[in-house]
Amino acid sequence: MANRLSKKEVEKIARLARMELSEEEIGVYSEQLSDILSYVSQLQEVNTDNVPITSQVTGLSNVLREDEVFSYPDPKALVKLAPEKEGDLIKVKSVFE
Repeated sequence: MANRLSKKEVEKIARLARMELSEEEIGVYSEQLSDILSYVSQLQEVNTDNVPITSQVTGLSNVLREDEVFSYPDPKALVKLAPEKEGDLIKVKSVFE
């Protein structure tokens, strides 16, 4: 069993994850995170020298189609239908705020 994460280490991880933890939760997470890290440490000891690199194992592949451009006969009529417009453009909500 690896060393348990300290209260300070769990608090730092919680802060980075934007989580607020009670004292009881800090104790629980200290134990659980320590167990996870111990398991990962065990996995790092596995010899994978002869294992081929794999990006996926299902054999499935993406099926893509060519993009098709469709043109509307009267684009200005479409702009008129929009709930908000700015000049000849449709106004939409900001993606990044």
